[in-house]
Amino acid sequence: MPLPPPPQLSSPAPPPPPEIPLPPVPPPLALLSPPPPIMPSPPPPPILSSPSILVALSNETANHTIVSLKEQGSLAHNMSDEELFLRASTVSSEELLRRNIVPKVAFMFLTKGPLPLAPLWEKFFKGHEGFYSIYVHTDPSFNKSVHEDSVFRGRRIPSQPVYWGTATMIDAERRLLANALLDSSNQRFVLLSESCIPLFNFTTIYCYFMDSNLSFVGCYDDPRKAGRGRYNPKMWPIVNITDWRKGSQWFEVHRDLAIHIVSDSKYYSVFKEYCGPPCYADEHYIPTLVNILYSKWNSNRSITWTDWSRGGPHPRRFGWVDINDWLLNHTRFESTCEYNGNTTSTCFLFARKFLPNTLKPLLRVAHSSLGL
Repeated sequence: MPLPPPPQLSSPAPPPPPEIPLPPVPPPLALLSPPPPIMPSPPPPPILSSPSILVALSNETANHTIVSLKEQGSLAHNMSDEELFLRASTVSSEELLRRNIVPKVAFMFLTKGPLPLAPLWEKFFKGHEGFYSIYVHTDPSFNKSVHEDSVFRGRRIPSQPVYWGTATMIDAERRLLANALLDSSNQRFVLLSESCIPLFNFTTIYCYFMDSNLSFVGCYDDPRKAGRGRYNPKMWPIVNITDWRKGSQWFEVHRDLAIHIVSDSKYYSVFKEYCGPPCYADEHYIPTLVNILYSKWNSNRSITWTDWSRGGPHPRRFGWVDINDWLLNHTRFESTCEYNGNTTSTCFLFARKFLPNTLKPLLRVAHSSLGL
């Protein structure tokens, strides 16, 4: 979106989250362990007459109706955010179980305009129709169309302007979640940007999410000025400074947590009123909300990798000269973490920030390094 350049922050890069006590686990894997074998493509989903969603008819009744996505057409609607959030919070997954519908991952792209790395994502999604949904939130002024054969065609949701450093950022995140929740088959929800790339093939990422009982929201207590220093005492008593958390904007959540995020008004209203620069709501609202109410549902880590090694207020940006097999393998296996009670070196499934000129070299190594 055409916005004025953001102010330069003086805060240093965020520290790594604090160590969380874990049960005994096997010895850590090597820092650069070999990539896992590429998993075979999942079986084709059952043939559906048309995907469906369950929508409440009104606020006062428990009656529901099945709305065909084919009949619904595009993702366009005229609901206000309040109406959208209310409807999204009432969509049930019972239809998913009753009709044995394949659970899907909702890939939610929060962008300023175009998706310059779309061809890489097209390669990622190819052959896995029925296992994913796509939602794109971009500036309303952006009117460039996508190719008619693109998986991104018709996936743009009704959007509002987003301004860096304001609550409009979390408005957009909640808007994406709510639109994705309207499809009852969406069970996992991941937030991405136009500079994100996948680090594994679709099947690996799909199984990683579906086999986990936790969400992946970065959440840690930062005692520095860039952490607790952003807390506004006027948030008390709804939000106490001991509850205050910071984390990456780029999250992945399961359906129950997504519903709680879009249905929240108590904590959202406090953040909207009292969290303005130098408090950045997109780094604090969801981590704090999850910490207060749903910490048992969270892994306390993000699955999107960024490089803060150079310091400064912004992560490193990667250009075409940086792309090679070593970088991608290092990115994928540089860390160890806990997954379902075991230690693994597969901690990050996506990475950013990759400039548009990285598309060609990424496509060249997509098979050897990413299994696409």
